[in-house]
Amino acid sequence: MEQALVVSVRFHEGRYHGSDGWPPSPARLFQALMAGAARGAHVLQTTEAALDWLEELPHPAIAAPRAVPGQGYVGFVPNNDLDAALSKKDASDIDKATASVRDRKFVRPLLFDVETPVLYCWPIAGQVTHAKALCEAAERLYQLGRGIDMAWAEAAVVDGANAEQQLVDHRGIVFRPSVGNGSGCELLCPRPGSRLSLTARFAGIRSRFRAGGTNRKPLRVFVQAPKPLLTKVAYDAPPLRLVFELREADAKSAFAVRRLAEAAQLVTEVRDQVANRLSKAAPSLRAEIERHLVGRDATDADKTTRVRIVPIPSTGHPHADMMIRRLAVYVPQSCPLRSEDLAWAFAQVAWADDDGLVLCELQPGSDDSMVNRYEHFGRRWQSVTPLALLSARRRRIDPARPDTEVKGGAERVREEARAEHALYQALRHAGINTAPIAVRVQREPYDTAGKRAEPFAAGTRFPKSALWHASISFAVPISGPLVLGDGRYLGLGLLQPDDPMPGVLEFTIREGLTDTAEPPLVARAARRALIARVRDFLPRGQAIPSYVTGHQEDGRPARSGFHRHMAVAVDLPRRRFLYVAPNWLQRHGASWREVSEQHDLVEQALEGMDTLLAGNAGRLAIAPSAPDSDHDPLFAPARVWESVADYQLTRYRRRLTDKQALTSDVLTELCRRAWPVPETVEVLSVHRGPRGALSGRLRITFATVQAGPLLLGRTAHRGGGLFAHAASGSQMNR
Repeated sequence: MEQALVVSVRFHEGRYHGSDGWPPSPARLFQALMAGAARGAHVLQTTEAALDWLEELPHPAIAAPRAVPGQGYVGFVPNNDLDAALSKKDASDIDKATASVRDRKFVRPLLFDVETPVLYCWPIAGQVTHAKALCEAAERLYQLGRGIDMAWAEAAVVDGANAEQQLVDHRGIVFRPSVGNGSGCELLCPRPGSRLSLTARFAGIRSRFRAGGTNRKPLRVFVQAPKPLLTKVAYDAPPLRLVFELREADAKSAFAVRRLAEAAQLVTEVRDQVANRLSKAAPSLRAEIERHLVGRDATDADKTTRVRIVPIPSTGHPHADMMIRRLAVYVPQSCPLRSEDLAWAFAQVAWADDDGLVLCELQPGSDDSMVNRYEHFGRRWQSVTPLALLSARRRRIDPARPDTEVKGGAERVREEARAEHALYQALRHAGINTAPIAVRVQREPYDTAGKRAEPFAAGTRFPKSALWHASISFAVPISGPLVLGDGRYLGLGLLQPDDPMPGVLEFTIREGLTDTAEPPLVARAARRALIARVRDFLPRGQAIPSYVTGHQEDGRPARSGFHRHMAVAVDLPRRRFLYVAPNWLQRHGASWREVSEQHDLVEQALEGMDTLLAGNAGRLAIAPSAPDSDHDPLFAPARVWESVADYQLTRYRRRLTDKQALTSDVLTELCRRAWPVPETVEVLSVHRGPRGALSGRLRITFATVQAGPLLLGRTAHRGGGLFAHAASGSQMNR
């Protein structure tokens, strides 16, 4: 866009009470601009002309801070029938009239960062006069939403690159309008005639009670004001997904599988057949087909409108062969090609022999479960088909001279560093704004049934040296499908979620931790924050699940003998705390499949939590992070484990010394958790609480390495009994 009108709205308080959800719709802003510019019942002619001009513009992009539901409450307020009640002879007293029309109203504001503005960006071309009139009208805006949502606005006309940079640099979420296929978050937007309809509605509300009836029996007639003329627009609508299966022509129930290394070749064959059929059926759309389907003559502006064909290998089981049996087609909302036409063309794709006999064909798929595996949320993603990174080519070694052109370790490190840098650029090009915490590249596959990167180059424009398998880890879950690299429109660069530690949510304490902080204080605050956020996330009146609270419906503690609710682990030496699902607490206990649905609720409720009030431990600024299962001292395998937080006895046995009681109790706990019997248990220190509660620090040595986490004792769910690798724990404790 050449120029843009950017309206920045800031609220006086970080609360929004509008009934249209979040973000405030462009129609809300349009009405607020009109109301602010009004002088009584009249609006300046220059402002009216500017608003009429705004109705004709394309729908704006919106950048808004992330909002979460606040605490709801019920109020009893007079409804809109107060005027009718006052008109009755027996309701001359305003107090009685108000009481007769009082109605129950549930209010639940949305909470957001008041320091972050809401941006509305309209692309414009010319007519700067009208834009300047709107900039002046924006200065008179005084509220956005309900009457209590006080706000002010600033507006400016900037060049298109500046406006896009403001959206990119915004700390919130960017909502872009989408047209065509599918549906998404619907927001009301102005359309031609909206200003006139709002004027008519204002006049109708002022005269909604009119005289009627006869001279003998006069009546006051209520006339409903006309509705405003607005339109619903889908914002951030997900692309329409079409699923097709490769089937043999002579046996409809049999899959016609293709090898994984043929992914790019398969996509090219399917794409060309679809393009030819569409071009023959609609010659007038040949240019759009070339740009948005084939990608020929496509520019950077066409990336968000191109059709993407993704081969779907069969995964999800240790013995899966990773053959391609399905194709997923993603049609963006802004694609000018109709989804119905594309579905018809893909359903006509077939392969025949030299005699014209059809061997296999594409058929609309009836089972989406395999495709859904690639669309789940995940923190760690690993490539199934390698990424094409043209800016990170490896030096090719001549097969005839492998001994004289051997690569040294330094050269390999430089090549991998270039590939990792190119991977960061590929994430940016794909619109992934979340920075990864760890990346890794290699030529070998991450799945045992996968293929090395080199065979995927056959039949493509990509050299073997530019193909890399990659593993990417994020601090927060990312939604799929995730397709990266220069070959993402040719079936390359497909990644699948592979979370090595499902059910572990880690938060790093960035600042605010006091010197006197203790694990129980931080654990208590973290647990209360979890319960409060889940309570606010659930519908009003719905009970918080025992998975979160650790209590039964009658309020008693859940003491079934098995760990069925989450634990809070506090690792102060490394300035972090973790929410740990019960599948990690006891071996042969609850499985991840049993608790995954409830844990998804917890993840959604904790999204956006960046502050923890921990009493004497401080006001903690926190950020989500992800532990490394291979190197983290709480999770990586080790023989010797040492206390990070005090271990508290579950049951005290008489006639034993304190050290003997701790040793005996730890052995019992390890047995209950299905851990092996340790070689030695060494008591490092013993503590007595104010009521005589016995606790201490221990070092446990096993005969073979054991993978964590290890949480034991009476306070294992509340920040106590946490163990780490002995070397790490000893160093931190010193």
